[in-house]
Amino acid sequence: MAQAYLFTGARGVGKTSTARILAKALNCEKGPTATPCDQCEICLNIAGGEDTDAIEIDAASNNGVDYARELRQNVGFRPARSRFKIYIIDEVHMLSTGAFNALLKTIEEPPPHVKFILATTEIQKIPITILSRCQRFDFNTVGPGKIFETLKHIVKKEGLKADDDALQIVAKRAKGSMRDSQTLLDQLLGVCEGELTLAKVHGLLGTASDDRMLELANAILAGDTQQALRLVGEASERGLQLGELLDQLIDYWRGLMLSSVGGEGVDPMLGSTSIRESIAKHVAGKSLDTILAGLDILSSAKGRMKHAASVLILMEIAVVRLSRLEELLPVIELSLTRFAEFTALRSEVGDLKEALETRKVVERAKGVLMDTTHSDDATLTTSDPLDVVEHVLTAENLPFPARNAVQFLW
Repeated sequence: MAQAYLFTGARGVGKTSTARILAKALNCEKGPTATPCDQCEICLNIAGGEDTDAIEIDAASNNGVDYARELRQNVGFRPARSRFKIYIIDEVHMLSTGAFNALLKTIEEPPPHVKFILATTEIQKIPITILSRCQRFDFNTVGPGKIFETLKHIVKKEGLKADDDALQIVAKRAKGSMRDSQTLLDQLLGVCEGELTLAKVHGLLGTASDDRMLELANAILAGDTQQALRLVGEASERGLQLGELLDQLIDYWRGLMLSSVGGEGVDPMLGSTSIRESIAKHVAGKSLDTILAGLDILSSAKGRMKHAASVLILMEIAVVRLSRLEELLPVIELSLTRFAEFTALRSEVGDLKEALETRKVVERAKGVLMDTTHSDDATLTTSDPLDVVEHVLTAENLPFPARNAVQFLW
């Protein structure tokens, strides 16, 4: 077993939870084991954060060198009742440089009864001297499908009711964080009365309903710029979050792309039934290049939204460009054709220029030949400049200055 472990990854993916499970595995009464019993007193205390030998430290609030020195002194004491004394240091990147230096030797060579488990979301802030002394594990974000299944299990276990479409929205909004999805679900269930439906989720989150989003998508794909702008204005007047509406459009265009490439069933979480039906209808009349160009416009607008002076204006620009995309594509294709022709012409000009330079060198070589050889030798040459150069470079009876001059020019 390693003396120190380092868990890194995005927030809410289970780093601290895994650290507690590892602490259970090391100190379980039936361990060390890969499957702790979760029934003995030690396992239960670790799960509740009450075990005296599994110490959790928040580095964000205990990041000074004095605290690190105190910890270094405490590791000398043996565990009270467990097999190991385990230090779980969360957000370890928040430690100061002095604190890292104070812990360096302790992490490298701790007492046999001490184990360190470090967790961080910003691995780039950890000194290389610490990284080289830890066994590192990288945690990936959780897929929307797994989050959705977990939320369904939680709702069922708690005896509550929620639509699958509503849970899919929560799973996607979590962006790979299991903790964020559960927190959001808890908030929605706490505010919502009765069954959690898709309409209630949209209302509580301030996002556009599927019907409103599909109406906007239909107007854009039909090229009705005026109607599309009117719908965006209405959404802004109703207090909907335009950033969320843009995310919904990005998801819709992504669905068009996936359906165009792989057909139905390529992604089980494309959206509700109405969204799937709309995607199947629209994808038949659009080329993949058009869909990709639209997705690029939406993604670009999303990237610029953080620094935009007016989110509404940026949204309107994106909608206008999407609505006129069919008109812009022929212009783009024409531009690419003209660019290809220009590139070919430029290559031809370069070849002609090179040939002209070669011709000039040959003519100069012929002049040198005529000036530095006898008249009898000159009559042996032909009218072709290349033959003149060949004769100069191969003839043995020519004066040295002539041969040297032509070699230099060539």
